Amino acid sequence: MRLSSTSIHAGQPIAAEFAAGDANGFAANRNPQLAWSEVPEGTRSFALLCVDPDVPTVPDTVGRHDCSVPRDQPRADFVHWAMADIPASVHAIAAGSCSEGFTVKGKTAPAGPAGARQGLNDFTGWFAGNPDMAGQYLGYDGPYPPFNDERVHRYFFRVFALDVAQLDLPTPFTAADVHRAMHGHVLAEATLHGTYTLNPALA
Repeated sequence: MRLSSTSIHAGQPIAAEFAAGDANGFAANRNPQLAWSEVPEGTRSFALLCVDPDVPTVPDTVGRHDCSVPRDQPRADFVHWAMADIPASVHAIAAGSCSEGFTVKGKTAPAGPAGARQGLNDFTGWFAGNPDMAGQYLGYDGPYPPFNDERVHRYFFRVFALDVAQLDLPTPFTAADVHRAMHGHVLAEATLHGTYTLNPALA
């Protein structure tokens, strides 16, 4: 299976229109265009995940003007998108069709292919302690790395072809729930990644 995009070129910087944040604050936050081909026989649905594996693990170093987030600081995953039960007939998602703009406290009913279900992304946990921002962040919310991070962040879009039409998932669900539910049901996987940074020294 192959994953391609007119919005993202493999290994290259992602345009700010597909990010949740830019140098001025919240950005256009449009989902990128994605298309998948060479789908295996027996595919009954798809799942889609977008994960940044370069998120700092020491929150006190994030967003500070008096220090930077060291490049060698241990990193963790941050989920930007989790979608399941994408019908087998769907082989592409148009740019901006699932997200247009950043919604404070999260999108309550994000758009997506008919029949698909959108899960929580990790902005849910990130903003949990902020009463002005806390909420359930469903669907796609794009890159917004710390401006003081010495590392360029990578964003991996992964599409999975599954042999089941629906996954057994809670409401709401997370990327971890998707991973558990699709275990033993993956026929093929395709990945595409782009990069993003708000550090002027790295841009």
